[in-house]
Amino acid sequence: MRQNFTRLYHLSQLLLVLAFLTLSSFSQAEAAERSKVEAFLEVTGFDVALDSIALSASDAPSMLGLSASDFGAEWSRLSESVFDKTKMRDLALDILTETLEEDALGHAADFYASELGQRLVVAENAAHLIEEDEVKQIAGQRIIADLVKSGSDRIALFNRMGRAIDAAGTGVKSVQQIQFRFLMAASAAGIIELQLDADGLRAMQQDQEQEIRLALQAANLAASAYVYQGFSDGEIKSYVEALETPLMQRVYELLNAVQYEITANRFEELAYRLQELGQGEDI
Repeated sequence: MRQNFTRLYHLSQLLLVLAFLTLSSFSQAEAAERSKVEAFLEVTGFDVALDSIALSASDAPSMLGLSASDFGAEWSRLSESVFDKTKMRDLALDILTETLEEDALGHAADFYASELGQRLVVAENAAHLIEEDEVKQIAGQRIIADLVKSGSDRIALFNRMGRAIDAAGTGVKSVQQIQFRFLMAASAAGIIELQLDADGLRAMQQDQEQEIRLALQAANLAASAYVYQGFSDGEIKSYVEALETPLMQRVYELLNAVQYEITANRFEELAYRLQELGQGEDI
């Protein structure tokens, strides 16, 4: 998909990818104005979700079989430069201004601007900014265990929430695509020497797909339990029902695609720029 690992995708390439990944109906609709999209990002909390992509940079060395310390003191500078929050927001704005329909934008913005919506955004933003994901997972798993013991309906609601947020079922494939593009970019940049070719790497990922799917489902369930612990069952049900509406699902399909594409884009740029740190390893 990437034609040259020594530079970022051009915006036109990003839009072609997103046009394939998301909704063909968007092509017939009038795109939202940039100022409206900026306001949309803020009211929905998607701006903070984009910022949190920077936290995923800490996963990059482990994907290469290394640790951040292997790249020396310059690792933090490099990762902060590549995962620049302003740059990521600008990429999102460029894409969404071309693809987000006015009616879908208005529908989602109206919900998240409501009293319940704003409380949800505050809780979700706070969770996004926790650097140690393990903290959320451990706390969430304890909450889930208590919910199971009490026979609570919240677990079923959280499962519905997960299906509504990723109605297209692309989550696992997108995570694997990010990993694939990062490893291939690192190989092309001479950072690592892959022992598998592209087809072999794809085959390995296919073998691992079910395991990853179950792990992601468990992680998402624990995260939901942690994030929404301050909300009543009725409020969570109202949120789930809002997420299940057709317009909201169209919004989330697009936002998911944007978030995954920007993440993959940044990881590819990171792979190339790791040359500046001069570390290589066979994996």
